[in-house]
Amino acid sequence: MTTDRSGLAPLQAYLNIPEVVIKRLPIYARVLNELLESGATVVSSSDLALATGSTAAQIRRDLSYFGEFGKQGKGYDVVHLLEAIREILNVNEQYRVVVVGAGSLGQAIARYEGFRHNGFLLSWVYDHNPERIGKRLSDDMMVEDVAHMAERVRNEGVKIAILAVPASAAQDVTETLVEAGVKAILNYAPVVLRVPDDVRVYDIDPVAALQSLTYYLSPTLPRSRGNRSNSSLNS
Repeated sequence: MTTDRSGLAPLQAYLNIPEVVIKRLPIYARVLNELLESGATVVSSSDLALATGSTAAQIRRDLSYFGEFGKQGKGYDVVHLLEAIREILNVNEQYRVVVVGAGSLGQAIARYEGFRHNGFLLSWVYDHNPERIGKRLSDDMMVEDVAHMAERVRNEGVKIAILAVPASAAQDVTETLVEAGVKAILNYAPVVLRVPDDVRVYDIDPVAALQSLTYYLSPTLPRSRGNRSNSSLNS
């Protein structure tokens, strides 16, 4: 594979990469950042696998989709690999994000500082409930009327939205967001959203996740020593 000086493959080589691989990259980046903060300069695929709950072969295979980053027997340069993954994920810039739904979940999401620390600025929170509209969630954030959402999203060029609305309202809200220009949606509503091909949706359903976990509580299920599961790390 041809690469540039950074080790990255040409952009066209990124087409048709499995989604599960993309979902693993932020986890690799998080671990690499922790290694960097601890003073590490080089990491082997085996050590990176141990820290992420993956395997060395999986990590090498994932990274090979994007270029050449390490040398056999020498491992990966932590700074170089972290910078490359951040470039692949397009997280070297800040993104404005709109939150729709100001119930308990939406308010908790809006107040979570982890988004801001990682370049995602939760700039606006919208709701249709008059009892919530006008409620101040922080010094610089207040719940606004969803009737004004589309205009603000369109004018500000917002591309990312977080949905924390009831399932019954999710599709209508999604269509409004898409028409206003949103291209990526993190969906907490327990419903499958219908979107155009150029819009990406990631679903987070805590209830479904818990229901999957209860399967493993069956007293008749054979117990395995491998008891840690991370859906984003397993293909």
